[in-house]
Amino acid sequence: MDALPPRGESELPTDILGAARDGLAAVRVRRPRIHCITNTVAQAFTANALLALGAVPSMTTAPDEIAAFAGGADGLLVNLGTLEPERRAVIRTAIEAASAAGRPFLLDPVFIDRSAGRAAFARDLAALGPAAIRGNGAEIAVLDTDADALALRLGTVVAATGETDLVTDGRRLAAVANGHPLMARVTAMGCAGAAITTAFIAVGEDAFTATAAAMVVLGIAGERAAETARGPGSFASAYLDALYALEADDIAARARVTSPSQGEAS
Repeated sequence: MDALPPRGESELPTDILGAARDGLAAVRVRRPRIHCITNTVAQAFTANALLALGAVPSMTTAPDEIAAFAGGADGLLVNLGTLEPERRAVIRTAIEAASAAGRPFLLDPVFIDRSAGRAAFARDLAALGPAAIRGNGAEIAVLDTDADALALRLGTVVAATGETDLVTDGRRLAAVANGHPLMARVTAMGCAGAAITTAFIAVGEDAFTATAAAMVVLGIAGERAAETARGPGSFASAYLDALYALEADDIAARARVTSPSQGEAS
């Protein structure tokens, strides 16, 4: 492998704002179908979030049809939130079908820091070529001590969520500061965000910029929702409305994305 240039000399994400605007438009025009193997408590909110944005969800985990659904979708989300035997058993089949069809999959390694068996399973899945891995800092640390190293080792994009979301492919890094604390008070918010990120990757040309763009869109929707919400319950509804109503002008006015190495806005 060629020696990596210092990050300051690497090609940095110069048009994440453009990718966010273009990705939002592309999702609404192309209406990608995202097949979601996801947390049972997240299914309804995830489906509604995809629909609000303009994408199309499917959710089956039936063994006799998972290959057809995953292989025929535009993108696949693999979320490990509720990893009961039926879901565990069909995940590899779904990934194989999506990969054979040339469709991207995103791995959301939920709670792998809580279970050694779940962590081992996630490591196996991470080796199957996800377009992106999206998790919180503790979850990412289980897969590798450093997000950059993980991205380089697997040839993927890693999104570490937090107060500021960090997105890296090992060569490029973006920090997205959009969002609102109420996003952490609604179950399935992260799961829905992973599904929407999968939709952006499915319609984008570059997984790094598409992932960072999705983080921008998700964060801005959270900020807009918080302006009218009275608490977590009304926030969840307002968030779906914000995804539905989001426009390119909102992205231009609100996006807060930088390269930490250079401190420049994209």
